[in-house]
Order: sequence, then structure tokens, then C-alpha cells
Amino acid sequence: MTMKLVNKRGPLYLQVQEILKERIISEQYPINTLIPSEPELKEEFGVSMITIRKAVEQLALQGYVEKRSGIGTIVLANEAISKLTKGHRFADYLIQEGYDLKKCFVGLSKIESIDDANLQTYFPEGSYCIEHLYMLDEKPYIHFRHYIPGNIIIPEDIDHFQKSLYEIMYQQGIQFHSFKEEFGVAEPEERIAEMLNIEPKPLLHRMRFSYDIYNNVVEYSIAYYNTDLHKYVVKYDT
Repeated sequence: MTMKLVNKRGPLYLQVQEILKERIISEQYPINTLIPSEPELKEEFGVSMITIRKAVEQLALQGYVEKRSGIGTIVLANEAISKLTKGHRFADYLIQEGYDLKKCFVGLSKIESIDDANLQTYFPEGSYCIEHLYMLDEKPYIHFRHYIPGNIIIPEDIDHFQKSLYEIMYQQGIQFHSFKEEFGVAEPEERIAEMLNIEPKPLLHRMRFSYDIYNNVVEYSIAYYNTDLHKYVVKYDT
């Protein structure tokens, strides 16, 4: 049976990509198994082979699958947010290096009045702020603030919730497609400096913007790193 795609939802290859991603996340295609071949997907979706190849290439770039010569396309990961490149996540790198990294929930708040220009632009109708503190070998290391749309339903036990924030959003129809990160140096507000157990001073400052398939910002986060404890490292596979 051929599946009918609708152009209003965006380019056809992105529609195919999102359907395949949903099947991977729901474990219809489990990790370490092969997804259907490109000819089979072409037949199912009723699109060109170029469309199928672009969809699979997008999934590979996001770290969900890998094309293996003579074998097929194998599923590597099934998280709602996977790696966009072969670069390792910084948290994974620290754990692999033997550090004890813990994420501590600080608080959840609803932002109604907006002072931040980015929040005013991306979430004019309000947003949630979810705050975390990462401990490196029991010392405060990173302060994170995640801002998400105010219409997202947040679990009451978010401080003990096992699923990631991105999985919660994905289950409510938020489709993540691309990310942008901006790094700089900025001095955090006094409250954050106290949480990091440092005197107010310029720190490594990172802003991340998460976009859906329509290029709308669906998550905006701000992080401060106390690099006196450990430098920020980006590691890539060859």
C-alpha cells in the first residue's frame, strides 16, 4: 500500500524523514536492525528514489542510522534527539573520561512577562523555564536554563521524570530538525554565580536554538560553564 504525503507539511523528503524517525523512536525499527531498503521505501511512500535517499541521509546526519555498504541502513539510536554529526556530546565525553557527572533539577517556572529579546521573539505567548545544575565530581560545573513553549504539558514530577525534555516535547508533536549553537563569554547574574560557587566573573556562555522542520525555534537554552573545573571539549570520530 502506497502512503500519501502532503506537500503542505514541508518538502517530501522531510516528511519521509519524520515518519521514519517516528518509527525508530517508537522502536518499530529497533536499534541494530535494518530499516527497509530504499526501493521498498520508494514503493511504500510513492516518491522518487532521490527523495528517499535525501530522507535517509538526513537521518544519518542526525545520528539515527548508518548506511553500510553491502548490508543496508542500520539503526544506531532511538532517542527523540540524537547526534546531528559524528561529534560526541560533551556530557558523554566527560563520562567516558571517567568523570562523575550528575544533573540536578533546580526548578520549573512559567515565564509570562518577557524581558529577554529572544524569548519575546520566539515565545511571545509565554514559555516555561526549566533549570538544571550539572555537578562534576560533586562540584557545580554547568548551569542550564531551557526555555520551551508555554503550551507544552509538563509532567508534575518533572524533577524525577525519567524521560528527557526533548522526548516530552516530541511526544507532544514537536519535531526537531536542526540546531544552532552560539558560544561567547558573559558574566552570569549573581544568583547563578552563587550556584556555581564562584565569584561573579566572565564565563563560557552558550546559547542553543532548536528548530523544527519549518525553521521555527521550539527550544532555546542558555548555559554557563565554569571552565576552571574543565575546559569545553568537542570530540569527533574519524
